[in-house]
Amino acid sequence: MTPRTIAVVGGAGFVGSHLVDRLLVDGHRVRVADDLSTGSLANLADARHVDGDLTFDHLDISAPEGGAWLARHRPEVIVHLAAVPRRVTRPTDYAEAWARTLAVIDGARHHGARKVVVALPASTISGQPRAKDLPLKEADPQPRGATGVLARTVIDTLEHARARHAVEFTALALGSVYGPRQRPSDGLVAAFIGALSAGRPPTITGDGRQSRDLIHVDDVAEALNSATSRGDGLVINVGTGHATRVSDLWEMIAPDGPEPVKVPARPDELTRLALSTARARIHLDWSPFTPLTEGLDRLLGR
Repeated sequence: MTPRTIAVVGGAGFVGSHLVDRLLVDGHRVRVADDLSTGSLANLADARHVDGDLTFDHLDISAPEGGAWLARHRPEVIVHLAAVPRRVTRPTDYAEAWARTLAVIDGARHHGARKVVVALPASTISGQPRAKDLPLKEADPQPRGATGVLARTVIDTLEHARARHAVEFTALALGSVYGPRQRPSDGLVAAFIGALSAGRPPTITGDGRQSRDLIHVDDVAEALNSATSRGDGLVINVGTGHATRVSDLWEMIAPDGPEPVKVPARPDELTRLALSTARARIHLDWSPFTPLTEGLDRLLGR
């Protein structure tokens, strides 16, 4: 593949740093912008010690210097990993996330980027699927809560920019991503492993029978890498097609561990999810390659 200049907004985060590693392997010129509100320079430690063309700038892409940053680097593709806030503590978190997306699209229009790739949590746009509908195909997104409305708005705006301004896009709807560098507060697997390491029982909301599509971060990085040159104009699921119950996941991680502490389910908690990978196979030439048991064993050093 011909090396390209690829900007990764949120590239010091959990998913972003793994994508940076993957892009450097292919010889791309990688330009990372991250405000470090949830990311960390430590996540880029491996990338900064390999022989690759990588730059990092500590900035918010929606700030005035964000436009200047894009004008200076003129990336051919922008991968936007900060479209939906991971944690919402203030109402302004939504407005700030929306401002970042507008800045990315506007920057692509005015500074020569051919394409924007965005990652969104599938759980926010999947509605409450019935068991018979799993694995869930990409259909008209069904927002769940304010985060889902934001994710749907991002998709609508990308479609508008494609039709009106010829800015290409691919939106990846991610399952529950897990793997190295994930903080316990940011994912189910990381939270369970954190509890195991601390010698305490994990906390499970609801009865534990709710299920998630657990996808390894290496598989996600590969899908994002493919999306920089494939899947134009599409929303594409990135998952495994398999639903894993939360209670079963704890059994897989700690078969002899303590009984989880159960607390009331969150309002409108997603009851089940598994994502069809058919579109990804066709349009990204991608399929998941890390079995859950293998991914967990690697994390646990088994």
